[in-house]
Amino acid sequence: MSDETLPQPVEDSGKRSLISPIVDHDEAEIEASRAPLMDHLVELRSRLIKMVAAFFVCVIGCYIFRNHIMTFLVHPLSVASSLYQEQQAGHKSGPFDLMFVLMGLKQVAHVKDIPLIATAPMEVFFTNLRIAMFGGIIVSFPVLAWQVYKFVAPGLYKRERMAFLPFLFAAPVLFVLGMCLVYFAILPMVLWFSLNQQVVSGSGVMVQFMPKVSEFLELVETLMIAFGLCFQLPIVITLLGMTGIVTSKMLGSFRRYAILAIVVVAAIVTPPDPISQCLLSIPIVLLYEVSILCVKLVEWNRKGKTA
Repeated sequence: MSDETLPQPVEDSGKRSLISPIVDHDEAEIEASRAPLMDHLVELRSRLIKMVAAFFVCVIGCYIFRNHIMTFLVHPLSVASSLYQEQQAGHKSGPFDLMFVLMGLKQVAHVKDIPLIATAPMEVFFTNLRIAMFGGIIVSFPVLAWQVYKFVAPGLYKRERMAFLPFLFAAPVLFVLGMCLVYFAILPMVLWFSLNQQVVSGSGVMVQFMPKVSEFLELVETLMIAFGLCFQLPIVITLLGMTGIVTSKMLGSFRRYAILAIVVVAAIVTPPDPISQCLLSIPIVLLYEVSILCVKLVEWNRKGKTA
């Protein structure tokens, strides 16, 4: 038997520790959190049940306070109608005065109740139900986001979970900022434009602005949700940048197309007047630039860790 066929001696030295597999702490943590498919489905069902329960509890609570929510949403129309009557009486008023009144920076002499009409038997009921669902989505949003995070978190590295937490808190803040922009800036412009389309005197024709309660509240809720979702743009793009799907160079090269898309979306979700379209387009374009900056920070941080 040749020497080549003889079993070679196994070196048993202190170098064994050098050739042993090195287990990364994050990988070990991911492996420890692995579970069978059925366990994941059970976990998903549990999270969905909690999300649905939280949503329905918030809807019930908001339905109890539906009149207060309706009063809050209709308040800009009441103030706009009062300022419009003062303008017709000879006082100088405009949409910026309406903004200042809503922000509490200016007082109006008298705010009267605005008549909203209903033309269907169940219109008021379904309007109240939509108000409750609208409020339920907003109030339960932190719970919904937290349940989604708790379901996804076991599949993330520890550093990824720590990086994801700021976005979890920033999402509702940006959503509220978008809704505030609608309530204090977009809605006054829309209402003032609509009130000034009335024909109050002239050639025997009178056109009075008397909106339906369902259509007016649907407009306000749609604008608030649309602006709130559009304000999530920096979060979505930054997360895409963290996963490597997009880069700052790519976002910069597609800037002109992004601006065009933003203008088109603003024209779709806002009423047909250029002021409200600009009030939506300009903040979203600025948020797109902020998103590029955030992706650059992510790239610089990644390069620093690699170095």
